[in-house]
Amino acid sequence: MTMESAKSAAQAGPPAPPAGDPARRAGDPAPPAGASEPAAPPKEAHAGGSEAQTEFAGVLFDMDGLLVDSEPLWFEVECGVAARLDGNWSETDQQALIGGSLPRTVSYLLDRAAKPASREEVARWLVEGMTALLASRELTTMPGARELLAQVRAAGVPYALVTSSERPIMDAVLARLGEQFTATVCADDVRRGKPDPEPYLRAAALLGVDPRSCVALEDSPNGVASAQAAGCQVVAVPSLVPIPAQPGRVIAASLADVDLAMLRRLVAGG
Repeated sequence: MTMESAKSAAQAGPPAPPAGDPARRAGDPAPPAGASEPAAPPKEAHAGGSEAQTEFAGVLFDMDGLLVDSEPLWFEVECGVAARLDGNWSETDQQALIGGSLPRTVSYLLDRAAKPASREEVARWLVEGMTALLASRELTTMPGARELLAQVRAAGVPYALVTSSERPIMDAVLARLGEQFTATVCADDVRRGKPDPEPYLRAAALLGVDPRSCVALEDSPNGVASAQAAGCQVVAVPSLVPIPAQPGRVIAASLADVDLAMLRRLVAGG
């Protein structure tokens, strides 16, 4: 799992009621009892039209690999879990799971395991291992992340965190960042994770804005696909996996190359 790549064995269409899942890879659990469904965005959010909004209204941030350099911690945890299963783990395995869900990571590990274990056990080992490292290790913020967050906050623009990680991992990262987002969406809040548009549609609904008036910042192909399917303008800052240039997205080498003026221009020209 490599905290915008926690994953989900205990973790795709319009917004649906929230369900359970940690912070990285993809699954489809049942929604929690009593959960309310966010208001659906205009249909035009999926396929532009003459009524498309152009007023800049929100910024949607991925977490792992975009705001914080959590991938090395994920790699350490995944290696440890693979060893418990008498399996092997390499950087190639980690890259195959970037931006995915916890359930996907669990399945991947079990496919390579020589020892038996339940999906629940493997998911628990991953989430507990990651939260323990986040509590005991230094967490590096990605270049330009704090500066961009400060610009958005100072301008009074609503901003949300949209992560594939489970809630315990998201909360641990937020505690280290010391940042208060207008809204947060984690794996536990959606039925279908990235690359499905549900996480970004839900974030825009929580902010009360049209996804087309938002810019999403992502580091993984799955995250970019999710944001674009939701109708957002996208700035991709690739971490471990390359992201090709295509219409509807801007590729940046670092968040240090991104500022509020750029985000405004993207929405105005979108």
